[in-house]
Amino acid sequence: MEFSANQIAEFLKGRVEGDGEVKVSDVAKIEDGKSGTLAFLANPKYTPHIYNTNSSAVLVNNDFKPEKDVTATLIYVDNAYEAFATLLEMVAESMYEVKMGIEQPSHIHESCKYEEGLYVGAFAYIGKNVTLGKNVKIYPQVYVGDNVTIGDNTILYAGAKVYHDCILGKHVTIHSGAIIGSDGFGFAPTDTANYKKIPQIGNAILEDYVEVGGNTTVDRATMGSTILRKGVKLDNLIQIAHNVEVGESTVMAAQSGIAGSSKVGRNCMVGGQVAITGHITVADDVKLAGKSGVSGNIRKVGAIQMGAPSFDIRDFNKSYVYFRKLPLLNDKISALEKELAELKKTTLKNTLS
Repeated sequence: MEFSANQIAEFLKGRVEGDGEVKVSDVAKIEDGKSGTLAFLANPKYTPHIYNTNSSAVLVNNDFKPEKDVTATLIYVDNAYEAFATLLEMVAESMYEVKMGIEQPSHIHESCKYEEGLYVGAFAYIGKNVTLGKNVKIYPQVYVGDNVTIGDNTILYAGAKVYHDCILGKHVTIHSGAIIGSDGFGFAPTDTANYKKIPQIGNAILEDYVEVGGNTTVDRATMGSTILRKGVKLDNLIQIAHNVEVGESTVMAAQSGIAGSSKVGRNCMVGGQVAITGHITVADDVKLAGKSGVSGNIRKVGAIQMGAPSFDIRDFNKSYVYFRKLPLLNDKISALEKELAELKKTTLKNTLS
C-alpha cells in the first residue's frame, strides 16, 4: 500500500511541513531510511539522523524544532512513538489473515460456551465449562483448562497454557509458551527434613489489555487471586509468583521476577533482570533499573532506584564514582601500608641506636 504524507497526517490528526504529496510504501528506522519509507523520531539521541536520513517522511513530536535543513517531509504529531505504533498496527492487520473456524483435530468440551468469530487451531484442548467471548483466537496446541473465562478479542498463541479457573479479560494477548495459573511455589517443611506441598486453590486474573510474553509464567494464588491489572505488559521469561498484584499499566522487561504476595503499583517501569522480593509493596510510578534487587518496601511515589539492594538512583550514581575507584584506592592503601611499615622499621632502628 502507498500513502501520501498528507493522508498519513490526516489519519493521525497531525500537520505536514514539506512536500505533502510525497509517497511512502514502507517503514524504516530513521538511521536506515530509504526513499519511499516513513521513519519516526522520538528519542532525542537519534536527532542527528534526521538531518541525513533518506526516508521520504518522518514523524516528529510537535515540540521538535530543527536546527538546520531537513530534506524529508516532517509530519508533526502529539506523540511520534505512539503514532508510529498506530500505523504499524494498521499495517500488521492488513498483512495477516484473520483466523476463523475450528480446525481438526482439536477438542472442545460440549459444555464450552463461545460466541461468533472463534478460531481454534489444530490440537488445541478446551476443557469443561469454559466461556469464550467474541473473536477469541486460540492457536494450535493451546491448552485451556476447566472453568476458564476468556473475554472478547483475546488471543492465545501456539503452545500457551491457561490452567483451570483462571480469568482472562478482553483484548488480552498470551504469547507462545506462556503459562497462566500454574501452581504457586508453596511447600511446608516437615519434621523429616522434607517438604509437604501446599495446595494452590486460588486462580490468576488478567484484566483487559494485558499482554504476556513468551515463556512467562503467572502462578495461581494459594488462596484468592494473582492479579495483573488492566494494561499490564510483561516481556518474555518473567516470573510472577502466587498472590502477586501488578498495578494498572505497569510494564516489565525480560527475566524479571516478583516473589509471592508482593504488590506493585500502577504505571511502574521495571527493567530487565529485576528481582522483587516477597511480601513487599512498591508504590505507583516507580522505575527500577535493570538488574536491581528490591528487598524492601518502596513507598515513595515516582521513586527511581538502582542496584542490589536497590536505592535512590542519584545516590547510586554518586556511589558509583567510588565503586570505580576501589581498585585505585586499594593500591593506594597497599602503598601506604608498605610506607608505614618502612617508617616503623626506621623509627624502631633509630630508637634502638
